[in-house]
Amino acid sequence: MSEEGTAVPPANAINTSGEGKKVFLLYPHSVIREEMLDILIMNGFETYTLFDHKKAIKIFGHFPGSIVFINIDEGMPEKEWEVYIRSLLKEPETKDTKIGILSYNQDKALMGKYLMEIAVPCGYIQLKLGIQESTKIILNALQANEAKGRRKYIRAFCDNDIHASMNFKYEQGICQGQILDISSAGVAVRFPKLPDLPPNSLLREAQLKLHGTLLLTDVILMGKRRDDPNSGIFLFDPTKLKPEHKLQIHHYIKQNLQRYIDKLKI
Repeated sequence: MSEEGTAVPPANAINTSGEGKKVFLLYPHSVIREEMLDILIMNGFETYTLFDHKKAIKIFGHFPGSIVFINIDEGMPEKEWEVYIRSLLKEPETKDTKIGILSYNQDKALMGKYLMEIAVPCGYIQLKLGIQESTKIILNALQANEAKGRRKYIRAFCDNDIHASMNFKYEQGICQGQILDISSAGVAVRFPKLPDLPPNSLLREAQLKLHGTLLLTDVILMGKRRDDPNSGIFLFDPTKLKPEHKLQIHHYIKQNLQRYIDKLKI
């Protein structure tokens, strides 16, 4: 895959700073989970949801420099959120965490407290502005904090996912393999035996299976992995990858991201 991509790491790995920052949504409202999360991931931000503020402290310490948007309308009373947020910004393990506030509360004194007194670096997003405007503000905050790093795409590891596979037809028959990783730009696949096809071979209507989701699209074989002659690197033909297919890929990546953070043992 492109060096501009980043991967969802295996459970024993941590992204380096050059790969961008992890973005967390703590107790996000349902509308954010249903709409905003997809948009953030489609824009290349490695985004997770959390619903345990105590475990979240350990996660922020595990991934220094992460960005978190906290919904202060849920989880615990606002006064307790104030104490929690002040502690995050003070404690050595979490003081590098960049914090933003999500709330339907439009009280100016409350906003002033978080923006001026506590000085959260990622702003106070008034959700009553609507999901589109709120998403725009969050995207701007993530860009200002260089959350994406050098990457253009999020790439999810899935070599342990038996429900992620790809097959294509060629002159000698059908070749089917296990997807190793995937982004909206392309996919790496390991085959029992990768056919000896020349680089830049166009393979029409390759079939991808992603946890019950099936999509057909053209792919271009860029070459084999140096460390494994039976693993091929394929790019999607951007002129043939339908918007709904790209959305399906991002939805799979979102699920992959969440499974990783949910299983993290810290």
